[in-house]
Amino acid sequence: MKQGNLLKLDLQHFAEEKNYRASTGVDQLYYAVLDESGAGIITGDVDLVDFVQTITVEMPQEAVRAYGSDKTAEIAVANGNVSVSGAFHKLPVEVRQTLLGLETVDGLSSYGAGDNPPYVACVFAKTHEDGSKEWVGLTKGLFMRPNINAQTKNESVQFSPDEISGQFMERPVDGFEKEKTVVFGYDESGESANRDKLFQKIFGVAYPNTTTTTSSTTTTTTSA
Repeated sequence: MKQGNLLKLDLQHFAEEKNYRASTGVDQLYYAVLDESGAGIITGDVDLVDFVQTITVEMPQEAVRAYGSDKTAEIAVANGNVSVSGAFHKLPVEVRQTLLGLETVDGLSSYGAGDNPPYVACVFAKTHEDGSKEWVGLTKGLFMRPNINAQTKNESVQFSPDEISGQFMERPVDGFEKEKTVVFGYDESGESANRDKLFQKIFGVAYPNTTTTTSSTTTTTTSA
């Protein structure tokens, strides 16, 4: 076979190796509180927030140009702050108490000037129709208290989602030379190797085979 034909076959092989399927959903948002050092050691269990609707991670960059002799001499990239926003069918009170560091007395939670949200780490999954998943880890950040919204009921039932947003920063991640804010990995359908490695990098613990999900009224246990 001619060398040109071999090169063409090699290029086709590489093209076939890539996965071009777009994500169609989001699932399984996990979070854990980091210890006071913020070095990536969690202080408690990894908890799951179910019924995720949307998660957006904004990672702005800006090209900054230096000029000389009436032309561009150099271009550098300036990185902006990483922000995260999410919408949920419902964000249970217990989750808000943890993420926002709310003071609770006699079953009543509160917002005030002295609120002190803890640093947390998060992992969520972008899902695909073929069963594959892209797992995204957020290394260290703070969530901020959301607005309180209510709407009158009308002729048709309308659900009001709960929303929350936060700011994330870099922290050392085992195996990486530089500090990271976001770490991600992809698993084909039926595989979980990169998911398991990501949990170790972000939380320092294994992916929970059995997860307890807490809502405002019930507690259920499901197996992964």
